Amino acid sequence: METRMRRPEFLSKNGTIGFVAPAFGCNIEPYRSGFMAAQETFQRLGHGCKLGPNCYEGSGIGISNTPDKCGEELNAFFADPEPELLLSCGGGELMCEVLDYIDFEKLAMERPKWFLGYSDNTNLTFLLTTLCDTMSLYGPCAPAFGMNPWHPALQDAYDILTGKRDWVEGYPLWEKDSWKDEEHPLEPYHVTEPRILKKVPDVESIVMRGRLLGGCLDCLGNLVGTKYDQVAAFADRYREDGIVWYLEACDLGPLSIRRALWQLSHADWFRHVRGFLIGRPMCFGSEEFGLDSYQAVTGILDSYGVPIIMDADLGHLPPMMPMVNGAMTKVSVQGNQISLQYDLS
Repeated sequence: METRMRRPEFLSKNGTIGFVAPAFGCNIEPYRSGFMAAQETFQRLGHGCKLGPNCYEGSGIGISNTPDKCGEELNAFFADPEPELLLSCGGGELMCEVLDYIDFEKLAMERPKWFLGYSDNTNLTFLLTTLCDTMSLYGPCAPAFGMNPWHPALQDAYDILTGKRDWVEGYPLWEKDSWKDEEHPLEPYHVTEPRILKKVPDVESIVMRGRLLGGCLDCLGNLVGTKYDQVAAFADRYREDGIVWYLEACDLGPLSIRRALWQLSHADWFRHVRGFLIGRPMCFGSEEFGLDSYQAVTGILDSYGVPIIMDADLGHLPPMMPMVNGAMTKVSVQGNQISLQYDLS
């Protein structure tokens, strides 16, 4: 039987948003105030808000609550017909431990539902696509939507989820130093640095097409060799489409980035690859043993002979283009401009 990628229904005009905390909850500042402001914003837009039991929890280790309770929350909210999409409360550190309590077989059979989050939420955004053939959205977590005014990246994510937009493009400036803190929880992105794309090959124009797939390298490397690692089989299912990989790093320095890419490469994750999008890493500008983040990437990925676009607007140094895992995507780069056209039909 032909495999078909499942695209969840878009958020309706007065649809309810479900908030869950499979990674960190919003129990401390500035996340608590940001989360509360985000709920008010969504309510002004006409949406209902349904909160999971872990949204304000902070009793877990590296996540909001115990792994079983985090998994229980997710299973319940995916099965609940009221919330039309699920929005994660935040990133975290040990969401991988929640995976054993998520019923992926059931999720693959239930009516698909959008899940939005990034960083540690890679554990779900990635696996919803590779295990359940379901699109997900890699983008800002709930507290970011509390900023006033919204950065265009937040509007882009909302417009994708509501079916008003099927494309995104890069943003002129990015944030090197955030002004958001406990005293200023609703501060917008402090964008000061110009986006400068690094391209391999270094040509004016690059176009690549394929199923978009990826997330945070810090999380992806942990999945290799586990029962959740069915990436090669996923790539084979969509071999005719090919895969465009997007990858970004949080805590990894240049050497760790190179080790992680070596690991994914040797696990045969990059079969049928059509190109790579690499986000600005948190270690932006640093070197280790003379190795910078660009050499960390190209030293492993050059051998695939496909385009590599680095310092793209995705990941932990905002703003981030919302990335639709599983969508057929056309990536166009012209000079220093980048755009992604999604097929969300």
